[in-house]
Amino acid sequence: MTHASIPAPLSQDELGPDTQPVAYEVADGVAYVSLNRPEFRNAQNSVMTYSLDNAFIKAVEDASVKVIVLRAKGKHFSAGHDIGTPERDFHVQYENKAALHWDHTDRSGGDQRLARELEVYLGMCRRWREIPKPVIAQVHGACIAGGLMLAWICDFIVASDDAFFSDPVVRMGIPGVEYFAHAFVLGPRRAKEILYTGERFSAAKAEQWGMVNHVVPREELEAKVASIAANIAEMPQLGLSLTKKAVNICEDQMGLRNAMDSVFGWHHFAHSANAEADGDSLGGMDARSMRDSAKKGQ
Repeated sequence: MTHASIPAPLSQDELGPDTQPVAYEVADGVAYVSLNRPEFRNAQNSVMTYSLDNAFIKAVEDASVKVIVLRAKGKHFSAGHDIGTPERDFHVQYENKAALHWDHTDRSGGDQRLARELEVYLGMCRRWREIPKPVIAQVHGACIAGGLMLAWICDFIVASDDAFFSDPVVRMGIPGVEYFAHAFVLGPRRAKEILYTGERFSAAKAEQWGMVNHVVPREELEAKVASIAANIAEMPQLGLSLTKKAVNICEDQMGLRNAMDSVFGWHHFAHSANAEADGDSLGGMDARSMRDSAKKGQ
């Protein structure tokens, strides 16, 4: 199997307003962290993941930054995990930062998948959920599967009226993405609905169901987020950090973390069951078929 040349993740010093696959800039006390792989609908490979982590570290360590905004360049927020671009880099070794676990590249089968996904999917999302500064997701266009995970780790979500959401991975025979917050952000019945059908749901529905805080016209999205960020930035930083921790603790007391641990195990059982049945841990699905499967509904 041949692979395209894979660039290294961006260091904190390398990040800039137009860097790829993550861009970074600061204005008026707000760090704008932008997914910047638009030619692949901002699909998340590991280079993006580790570049994104360095951007968050840079924002946390910058005393002038009061609020972080996670947004995206191009037509879509994110099509989810990279399962088919030329820069898919599941085979590349990176230094683990999110989980204390062995490297995945010298393992095979279920051991390899578990080690990698524990680090770059579940581990990174949990790490980012605990960022001590307020994080706002600014979502437009598609927010699919792994894109949901990025939005859900943020403290709240502001979406444009053209945004749409989906977690279609049940079509792979897998019970949802690795950061399984579905029942908490949507409620159990809506979670079952969007998982059982795999269909898209609109920003308007997401707001109605309580997953999204605000929906505005596309041309007003940037200004709306900037206004909210400016209001938050006036609050004392320690107070904001402790408040975030308090709310996260309440979610964990309601079972969020334990539920994720349990579902993560079923997620990997499903991968292994697929691989045992036909040799494909994704159940025969690829990026195109996953995209097409999510076009129903809305």
